[in-house]
Amino acid sequence: MSKIPKIKKAQSVNRSRRLRKNATDAERLLWRHLRGKNMAGVKFRRQQPLGNYIVDFISLSHRLVIELDGGHHALQKEKDALRERFIEQEGYRILRFWNNEVLQNLEGVLEVIRRAIVKDVDE
Repeated sequence: MSKIPKIKKAQSVNRSRRLRKNATDAERLLWRHLRGKNMAGVKFRRQQPLGNYIVDFISLSHRLVIELDGGHHALQKEKDALRERFIEQEGYRILRFWNNEVLQNLEGVLEVIRRAIVKDVDE
């Protein structure tokens, strides 16, 4: 994993805290199902610094990142591609969902996450 200077790491931690306090409705809803090892006994963290980025949800043990996207992500595809490349280079798989997908089809989203965890265990 890449080394981050202490000053930048402190800024990342402070930004993570702000993001947790200002979570979207979709993030709060999904977090209720991921927290406390509710998802197949897997521990997830939310708004976790990873390199120069902050990921929405992460399972360190399963090397799985879950990203929730709002409408602004449609306008920043290039930035998202760079971010995804970095996360994958760090050895993580990424599941990406739109906020409205979480709000309107929560069970479907949870099933995709469950399958990714089971697939990881089976491999």
